[in-house]
Amino acid sequence: MSMEPPSSPRPLALITGASAGIGAAFARAYAARGHDLMLVARRLDRLEALGQELAARHGVEAFSHSADLAAFEAHLGVLTAVAARGRTVDVLVNNAGFSLAQSYTGVAWERQRDFLMTLVVNACGLAYGVIPAMEQRGAGTIINVASLAGLSPGAAGHTLYPGAKSLMIKFTQSLDAELSAKGIRVSAVCPGFTLTEFAAANGTQELMDQAPRRFFQTAEQVVAATLSGVARGRTVIVPGALNKLAAMMLRYAPEPLVSAIIRRGSAKYHLKA
Repeated sequence: MSMEPPSSPRPLALITGASAGIGAAFARAYAARGHDLMLVARRLDRLEALGQELAARHGVEAFSHSADLAAFEAHLGVLTAVAARGRTVDVLVNNAGFSLAQSYTGVAWERQRDFLMTLVVNACGLAYGVIPAMEQRGAGTIINVASLAGLSPGAAGHTLYPGAKSLMIKFTQSLDAELSAKGIRVSAVCPGFTLTEFAAANGTQELMDQAPRRFFQTAEQVVAATLSGVARGRTVIVPGALNKLAAMMLRYAPEPLVSAIIRRGSAKYHLKA
């Protein structure tokens, strides 16, 4: 007799960076839609508290897995944790991330490497790991949390951030081209300023607090716009009217003009080492 636990009839959403901000908002949204959750981040206490709350409120199962996605091949441990529950992933949300506000050589290379591992390498690894089962089922959803910065030219500070987010947008478009005919939806969301712990983590919170609130969205607004866009089959989703206007400018205004504006506007968020 098999000793494996019976598979839940509910779909499973795997969400990275789920301990706060946009990741936690995705967890709340998917739990409200009847999805079981695999919550991944470094802070296990936060994951467990969120999981217990959502399980009690929505009658779903919530599993917590502590992982540092900056580590080499960290995605394998996450996928192993899913398999150990006898589950496969129906929804993958690649949300984990951070930024380094200093110049490229203003922080140790190890931190720059950690950045790439977290935002690019292990995110791509998770997608690689969940796609085969989605193909077998003929259904699945992958959401990559990119950024409006992924549509913009680079500027001083946050050196790798625009490039990493641009890669995730292009990666999303390529996956969508490969997988949409197989019933798998792949979308990238490109938020602008969002009210999360992101700025506090990179040391720019005081500067962000000076920006007009009309430029900010809540994590819940970002997630609601994302899920609406996914449901409509959108591959690249820009939430919010002001962000859509900015995205149009980034796409269609002359590049020298856009580059000059971005460099000037982003200068104050470039921290000295």
